[in-house]
Amino acid sequence: MAREWTMENTVTSTDSNHTVIDAEDEGINPSTNTPFAEVLNARLSRRETLRAGLGLSSVAFASPLALSACGEGGRLEGEPRLGFTSIAPFKGDAVRVPEGYSARVLYAFGDPLTSSVPAFKNDGTDDPATYVDRAGTGHDGMHYFPLPGFDSDNSDNGLLVMNHENVFILGAMHENGGPTVDESGNRTELGEVVREMSAHGVSVVEISRATGRLEVVQDSVFNRRITARTEMRIAGPVGGSEFVQTAFSPDGTRTRGTLNNCAMGYTPWGTYLTCEENWHGYFKTDEATPPATKTRYGVNADTNYAWETAAEDSLYTRFDTTPTGANASEDFRNEANGFGWVVEIDPYDPTSTPVKRTALGRFKHEGCWPSRAIPGQPLAFYSGDDERGEYIYKFVTAQAYRPGLSNGSILDEGTLYVARFDANGTGEWLELSMDNPILAANFSSLAELLVNTRAAADLVGATPMDRPEWGAVNPANGEVYMTLTNNRNRGQAGQEPVDAANPRNYQADDDPQLEGNHNGHIIRWREFGDDPAATGFQWDIFLFGAPADADPDSVNISNLDETNAFASPDGLWFDPRSERGLLWIQTDDGSLREFTNNQLLAAIPGRVGDGQEVDIDGQQTFVGQQLGADALRRFMVGPAGCEVTGIATTPDGKTMFINIQHPGGELPRLELSNNWPIAEDATVDSPARDGEIARPRPATIVITRDDGGVIGQD
Repeated sequence: MAREWTMENTVTSTDSNHTVIDAEDEGINPSTNTPFAEVLNARLSRRETLRAGLGLSSVAFASPLALSACGEGGRLEGEPRLGFTSIAPFKGDAVRVPEGYSARVLYAFGDPLTSSVPAFKNDGTDDPATYVDRAGTGHDGMHYFPLPGFDSDNSDNGLLVMNHENVFILGAMHENGGPTVDESGNRTELGEVVREMSAHGVSVVEISRATGRLEVVQDSVFNRRITARTEMRIAGPVGGSEFVQTAFSPDGTRTRGTLNNCAMGYTPWGTYLTCEENWHGYFKTDEATPPATKTRYGVNADTNYAWETAAEDSLYTRFDTTPTGANASEDFRNEANGFGWVVEIDPYDPTSTPVKRTALGRFKHEGCWPSRAIPGQPLAFYSGDDERGEYIYKFVTAQAYRPGLSNGSILDEGTLYVARFDANGTGEWLELSMDNPILAANFSSLAELLVNTRAAADLVGATPMDRPEWGAVNPANGEVYMTLTNNRNRGQAGQEPVDAANPRNYQADDDPQLEGNHNGHIIRWREFGDDPAATGFQWDIFLFGAPADADPDSVNISNLDETNAFASPDGLWFDPRSERGLLWIQTDDGSLREFTNNQLLAAIPGRVGDGQEVDIDGQQTFVGQQLGADALRRFMVGPAGCEVTGIATTPDGKTMFINIQHPGGELPRLELSNNWPIAEDATVDSPARDGEIARPRPATIVITRDDGGVIGQD
């Protein structure tokens, strides 16, 4: 099919700097789920329901003083204090950190992993064959694994494992500032496609302090790139089923590559979980009536990259999922069903095959975060489906966690749940299995259900959320936090109505015609009985993103000021070093870009129930205690156009790793503003010169305190 490269399908052939348009907010959920709270409130009063629902908890929303361990202002005793001064907003082409801190570049797009690969020229002429041994692009989720093993506390030598989500800015990769296509939009330069496919995926890279500071160890036996071409095993209930049979794998046990790896997770047995988010944009189908396995996820007649047109080889043609053979084993109609999963990677074994763990469900996984690992108890893994009006999920392992004995196979058996948030401040995990009569009547097998996880969640009445993104589990108490980045549909006619868990609908500051939840919020919950396998929970909203000068009654509910105003919370991460570690918040924002570039903030978390019930334009909800400038501060600001994402520290908490994604890109606009980084020092301004093709490089930066202390704390 002829293809016209437009803004809608990612790039144009006339602009000098091509970029991939953010597809995370498409909003294709066709269900008309009515929040269960509306039904509940028709039968019970709010206060009666609240008293009944919180019977398992000693914390009442209305009284922060009910927290027996609280000190002044309801804060928990023993919580850390923020040990830095909030930095000012910044809109330049560099990184900014607080006084007394330094930031430098560690691992940038194109950096060689082996000494046999030439230094990166970054002019679009680097040999495509070398990209499999170079740092990928679109740096995102990240985790630090100490050496010699995951149970070590070594801060001087370890493995940094990170995602490379997307080739966001094609103009920074190819010589002529964009992909080469013919008049029909088909790819005509195979080498360009090889670059793009190899730049996706995951890096495993050894770092060492042997030289006095942490540096990449070239030629390490651990160094490894996993790409869109890497062979993978399909495990769990879907592995070997008819739904993933292809001409490449007629028995449905293998596939090639992982795509659009956004956030991540890890396991207590020392493996990395990479998660496939907007994978749908890589596939196409010309079917007149595609099956729900495609339409419910957004697979249609367009693709972001047109890789399927690059060569007559199944490595490329597989991205066209239109049926052409007599059955699934003769074509690639099911190829897209091999994507949308959580992929487990063993960073300590460079010969291991990545495994797609299908029991955790198929959707646009932002990430996958484990509950606290308690011997003798099952583990829970939490995920968000990053699209407007989608859901929050939890997988509970069938087996209990046993240190030293548990391994990845524990992820192949268990129960998947989806969340319903009720108006009384409690919620329920709705089971997605063949034991649920509603689902047994609609699916022939668990494999079919999991391939169609979104449809199953629709059927049981899950709560549509405002783009669930990163999660984080508080190591102090097991409470779970998740960012809800934004949702321009919230409260709009014919779209998701406001509800207690997604309570805001207001006009955008930069466009009075736009309404919805533009600045996002962070929700959190505590499992009943502090049991990760519980089927009920208590929740509140930890923070609302907002401009500092916005209406405090309808928008700036959390009373943010110039020192901590933020919008579109995206990344979340708890410092696991101390019993009450800091919560770090990263942003991917367009609504406040006239105020500041994207940023990293530090917060003292508190706990579920430390705030109160409030009314937001007639919608009742529950909010956490206001933090103020003492408990929420801006720690870092990235270069113009970037997303601040991916975060980890060494076990001693003295070295922080942050990823700077698509610097200079100013998504969704097709323009680049800078050449960051042009120096090892990440804080050096890097504006592009007039008339040149800007070639910024996504990169991992290292942040340290000049006095060698712990990051962020006194």
